[in-house]
Amino acid sequence: MRTHNLKDVSVKVPFGVMTVLSGVAGSGKSSLAQALMDSLESPVINLSQRAASVNLRSTPLTYLGIFDKIRQRFAKANHVSNSLFSYNGKGACPTCKGKGVTITNMAFMDPVVQTCEACHGRRYSPEALGYRYQGHTIADVLEMSVDQASENFAADEVIGPRIHDLQRVGLGYLKLNQSLTTLSGGELQRLSLATQLSGRGNMIFLDEPTAGLHMQDIDKLLVLFDDLIAQGNTLILIEHNLTVMTQADWLIDVGPDAGRYGGQILYAGEPAGILKQPDSYTGAALKGALKMD
Repeated sequence: MRTHNLKDVSVKVPFGVMTVLSGVAGSGKSSLAQALMDSLESPVINLSQRAASVNLRSTPLTYLGIFDKIRQRFAKANHVSNSLFSYNGKGACPTCKGKGVTITNMAFMDPVVQTCEACHGRRYSPEALGYRYQGHTIADVLEMSVDQASENFAADEVIGPRIHDLQRVGLGYLKLNQSLTTLSGGELQRLSLATQLSGRGNMIFLDEPTAGLHMQDIDKLLVLFDDLIAQGNTLILIEHNLTVMTQADWLIDVGPDAGRYGGQILYAGEPAGILKQPDSYTGAALKGALKMD
């Protein structure tokens, strides 16, 4: 492979395991990952940090495709049309058109975004908010956190498991109606991962999936990775987290430095072997971490 700063490298990636690409920033990890994906005949699920489609109306519920199911539950319980519980249609607040905010365009300045004074950010018309399901209005449900909604829909065989998938990827704190425009790159990537948890035999690429996570959440994510591997999937991760590196089945270290001083494969093999690689910053960092432990 020869692309960007990669120096005509050749590397093998085993299937059915978790491979971590390591190295300093700018060493060529992303270039190597892209070259690997381009060289594979089988399709790759690329869950990059901007994999999720983002717009002002998109939320975790719409992304997972379960908002329609919740609307159906409300419609059936109240004997009315599904469209009444859509903030993109009949049920939308007439003032903000279901956005929950009003946007005032200013000449030569950024637009001013304010919470809608009519619906107070709830997106719905008074008529839609007059109906309830399990004691909640549709806006009440959308304002629940993922953790709250998982408990509320625990008995629902369709909605419950999909919401639980968001918990499994460490997004239990998100609101169901939270705009995806407010999520970080790492959160968007984990949201995309939630759609793949039942997949089998897939090649999945992730770019720093542990970015911004607490150690406890990283541990949960590692358990999730083990589950994906047990289902016959192959994972390729770009990572700087030392704990993730030690838990990898295969480690590929790129370096030694950044830019034109990088682009070489310093090591490829089981993680323990990199401790003997004298030119690797990753090896040195892992040695230091192991001594501290």
